[in-house]
Amino acid sequence: MFDTKENFKEAFKKELVMQLGKPVSQATDADVYRILGMMIRERIGEDWANTNQRLKAAKAKQVYYFSMEFLIGRQLGNNLLSLGVLELVRDGLQELGFDLDSAEEEESDPGLGNGGLGRLAACFLDSLAAQQLPGHGCGIRYRYGLFEQKIVDGHQVELPDYWLQRGNVWEVCREDKKVEVRFGGEVQMTERDGRLHFELAGYESIWAIPYDIPVIGSGSSHVNTLRLWSARPAKTPIKPNNGSYYNYLNYYRSVESVSEFLYPDDSEFEGKLLRLKQQYFLCSAGLQSILRTFDKLELPIECLPDKAAIHINDTHPTLVIPELMRILMDERSCSWEEAWQITRRAVSYTNHTTLSEALEKWPGVMVKQLLPRIYMIIEEMNKRFCAELLERYPGDQNRISQLAIVYGDQIRMANLAIAGSYSVNGVAALHTEILKKREMKAFYELYPERFNNKTNGISHRRWLMHANPALARLITEAIGSRWIRQPREMIGLIKYAEDRGFQDNLHEIKRGNKLRLAKYVRERLHISIDPDSIFDVQAKRLHAYKRQLLNVLHMMHLYNQLKDNPSADITPRTFLFSAKAAPGYYLAKNIIKLINTVADTVNRDRTVRDKMKVVFLENYSVSLAEKLIPAADVSEQISTAGKEASGTGNMKFMMNGALTVGTLDGANVEMHEMLGDDNMFLFGLRAEQVMEYNQSGEYSPWHIYDVDLRVKEVMDQLIQPGRFCPEGQDFESIYQSVLHHQDEFFVLKDFASYVEAHLRIDLAYRNARDWLKKSALNIAHSGKFSSDHTIKQYATGIWQIEPLILQRRK
Repeated sequence: MFDTKENFKEAFKKELVMQLGKPVSQATDADVYRILGMMIRERIGEDWANTNQRLKAAKAKQVYYFSMEFLIGRQLGNNLLSLGVLELVRDGLQELGFDLDSAEEEESDPGLGNGGLGRLAACFLDSLAAQQLPGHGCGIRYRYGLFEQKIVDGHQVELPDYWLQRGNVWEVCREDKKVEVRFGGEVQMTERDGRLHFELAGYESIWAIPYDIPVIGSGSSHVNTLRLWSARPAKTPIKPNNGSYYNYLNYYRSVESVSEFLYPDDSEFEGKLLRLKQQYFLCSAGLQSILRTFDKLELPIECLPDKAAIHINDTHPTLVIPELMRILMDERSCSWEEAWQITRRAVSYTNHTTLSEALEKWPGVMVKQLLPRIYMIIEEMNKRFCAELLERYPGDQNRISQLAIVYGDQIRMANLAIAGSYSVNGVAALHTEILKKREMKAFYELYPERFNNKTNGISHRRWLMHANPALARLITEAIGSRWIRQPREMIGLIKYAEDRGFQDNLHEIKRGNKLRLAKYVRERLHISIDPDSIFDVQAKRLHAYKRQLLNVLHMMHLYNQLKDNPSADITPRTFLFSAKAAPGYYLAKNIIKLINTVADTVNRDRTVRDKMKVVFLENYSVSLAEKLIPAADVSEQISTAGKEASGTGNMKFMMNGALTVGTLDGANVEMHEMLGDDNMFLFGLRAEQVMEYNQSGEYSPWHIYDVDLRVKEVMDQLIQPGRFCPEGQDFESIYQSVLHHQDEFFVLKDFASYVEAHLRIDLAYRNARDWLKKSALNIAHSGKFSSDHTIKQYATGIWQIEPLILQRRK
């Protein structure tokens, strides 16, 4: 334990000697990171155990949040912040000759997620713990994560992400809590005591080993758990002189692959099969663990929904529903009706997309091969569900086809998730309305009471207090510290928006963050960027609907303007990108190449270098986002209206004082309701206009190409030798996707409006006082998007869980 700086220093030196046999003079930054991790684990160990004991004694209802991703980021700084000793440790280390920031850089970003889905799950865990709500994460311990991105000659190259190479100081392996997961085999039916019994024979067995990571409640003694499952062989190795030794090796490799990579390439059958295997592995292991905890309460099985809220984050964990049915019927002797009632009272579902291709579907033959008993249960679910629908909608075959869980040979996971749960929520007001009125209209008409909205949120502890401590201190100086516990109190900053002293401090903090990012860029890429230029940032997953392409086409246009008129009066601009494209997503990878080609052209041109720079930062991660977001002046949130469910990057940038250029999409709509037209830069089609064009088929990108000379110029530059295509045809696939494939995401339709929005940004930035006022108002209103608020809504509106009040941490 350490409550003073001197106590900490003595404890640190003692641990250094005991654990590593080193004096302070010989310790490295890696040693500092490792020892701090051990000290934190020791400090919270008693709280962690006590929380679990209190939950058991109180027989409290707990939520289990199933997600394929938990993008938790580096834990050291965030845990020190939650314990309330961040500055104490920073100062103590400095007196010992170490730098905390350098020690934090020794921690690998956990390879447990890719984008907003995983970061949302991480913020939710943080908020659950901070509010002392009993809630735990359930995911997979990916050995290599998604991939490590390298940019080679402008192209994305994927390498394994060896994030566990040096171990993970935060995790505890719970070997004694392993469970068995079974694949393949044949279902054998027998009749006993007048009932059918189902058993699996000839199956492949693997162990699911849990690794627990503590989730520390900020300022309290409450500690929840993120449980990650790792796959290990269940068979005993066979002696090398036995001919089946190589069969064992193949089995071993097959088992390891289950928890090896996040989102294996599913363009081929084997990749699809592995994804399905991963999803069932997570669902089965997680449910077995939940039921083991429930059994300790010694309650009847029908009480399960009163003690366990099982939440599935998007469609990936939907197999929770048939797997829970299997366990209840085959292992707990429940009838179908009893199992179905329990399941539908226990499971809730969050939808994260309006893109039909993102709503998972699995070939029935694949599910039958890999999960024969689960397939039988899904078939029976579909049969009974369709029978109910026939009663309700006699003769309406079209509606029944839309609602069916199984259609043709496809198992529709979103349909299964809705049919088998008691709550379905969207993640922004617009998104939920689109689900109800368009994408899931038939289900909404069937079950209107199940649909609700829970707008996404972000942890202000991670994305403001840890990522931007100088700004956090300024807020506290202005309005006091209540906002730390009640982030909506940040609205009190409104009265300081025009205060010159506050504005001056806000400007210095932003400039300091820009200087730090400029140093990072110079060290990594040997590119010098002007901290007094507008830092315009688009950092998110690379996907066509997120429209990084629109951004880069505008950059090409701006460069063309400067080449035609080098003396043009343009506010200097630095465009910064960071994004990963899925390995098999050729178009997205070609857009990355285009961004880097434009960057190379622009940054080498001496005639424009004082007015424009373009930077692509490789290997986007939470730790990189913590450098980019506090430094941003402009936040690019430019998805096609109606396509982004919510977005959380928009919230992070807003909270750090960046101004948004964006469409009325996702949570941008709710931002606009608070900020109005004056404090963000809106452009482009509205969601209803996009829908009208899609329905009418009247939109023609060729028309815009023909009438807008700016569009014609940049589009032709994609395929003709010149500034951006030394050999010509370099970006034919991008050209084709826009002009010959009907510009699915309306890039050209929104181009003129987007250019005009950037002209407004240029003019607005010249009025420094007004820009700082807009920035302050964005920060003031951002408290609405705290995940603490979102989680309170989930806790009361969906899960019905109560805080377990423990003493505040001193």
